[in-house]
Amino acid sequence: QVQLVESGGGAVQAGGSLRLSCAASGYTVSSFCMGWFRQAPGKEREGVATIRTDGTTKYADSVKGRFTISRDNGKGILYLQMNSLIPEDTATYYCAADRRASWACGWYYVRDFLYKGQGTQVTVSS
Repeated sequence: QVQLVESGGGAVQAGGSLRLSCAASGYTVSSFCMGWFRQAPGKEREGVATIRTDGTTKYADSVKGRFTISRDNGKGILYLQMNSLIPEDTATYYCAADRRASWACGWYYVRDFLYKGQGTQVTVSS
């Protein structure tokens, strides 16, 4: 059974950094397309970043250059390093995974992935 558990959220001031982690179990991390999406109160889910099985990463324009997605295949953990945070990044962040072809492993699809975690809250104050 695939399980995803996020951690690392918190409250920071604008300009600060956080690193989110997603512990995966029930499958081999490197064999799935994985990513992060977020949802702010009253807003739709928004894809943030994905990492393909070959390690290729994709980012939404809103986070490009500030966020970095990575994974530790040995530990089965997905990461999202978030730097230069701004108040607009405030949301609940979710880890997601799915078996997908590379062309379908883009940040714009991640909110529809089959497996999702419970989310971790990120709050950025100005």
